[in-house]
Amino acid sequence: MENTPTAPDSPGWEQLAPGVARRRLPFLDVTVGVVVGDQGVLLVDTGSSVAEGALLRRQVRELTGRDVTHIALTHGHFDHVFGTAAFKGVQVFGDMALDAYLDRERFSLGRDAVGHGAGEAESTQAADALVRPGHLVDGSYELDLGGDRQVLLVHPGDGHTTHDLVVVVPGTPAVVFCGDLVEESGEPQAGPDAAPHAWPGTLDRLLWLGGETALYVPGHGAVVDARFVRAQRDALTARFGSA
Repeated sequence: MENTPTAPDSPGWEQLAPGVARRRLPFLDVTVGVVVGDQGVLLVDTGSSVAEGALLRRQVRELTGRDVTHIALTHGHFDHVFGTAAFKGVQVFGDMALDAYLDRERFSLGRDAVGHGAGEAESTQAADALVRPGHLVDGSYELDLGGDRQVLLVHPGDGHTTHDLVVVVPGTPAVVFCGDLVEESGEPQAGPDAAPHAWPGTLDRLLWLGGETALYVPGHGAVVDARFVRAQRDALTARFGSA
C-alpha cells in the first residue's frame, strides 16, 4: 500500500483513504483495519485466533511492504484480540480498563470463542497466549506513525463494553474505526459487560470526533456514514433508554 494504493494482489482489503484500509474476516464478519505512516504501521484489532493473527501479519506485509509496528485493540472480546499473540514485539494499545478485563476474563473468553463456533484447541491456545496491552490509553492518545500521519486513540465513553477504544484517522475523508460500538451486519450486542444506558451518549461523542463526512467502520459489517450512526444511536435509546 506504500502510503496510498491498495496492492492489487491483496484480495479482501478495501482501501478507505490514502494509507488506510480494512478487511472483513470470514469468521463472524469481524473487521480489522490498517493505517500506514512513514515510520509505522498500525493494525486495528487482530482477529479470533492466533492463526488468524498470523494470516493478518502476512497479509499486511504483502499489502504495505512493511511489518505491523503498533496494534490498537478496540475492546477485549475474543474475536478482536485473540490474534495478538501472532505479533511478537509490537506495541499494543488499549483502553485503561482493558488490561484488568483481559486478566480477569482470559479463560471465559476462550469458552466464549468455542460457544461461537471456534475450535476448542485453537481457542485454548489463544487464551493461554493472550497478550495484554503494554500501552493503556487514559481518555485519549495521539499516536504518531511518522510523516503527517497522526492517529487519535480515544475512549469516547462506555457502551458495547466499559473499555471501548476508537481509532480516528484524520484526512479527506476522515476514517473512524468504531469497534463494536457500531455494528452494521447485525443488531448491536449488549452482553453482561455492556453499559447500554451510556451507549447513546457515547455515539454522540463518536459523531463529534468523526464529523458528518467521516467514514465509520463498524466492528462487523459494511462501512457506514454519520446518518447510520445517528440511526443506531436512536435505536439504542429506544431499546435501552439513555443515561
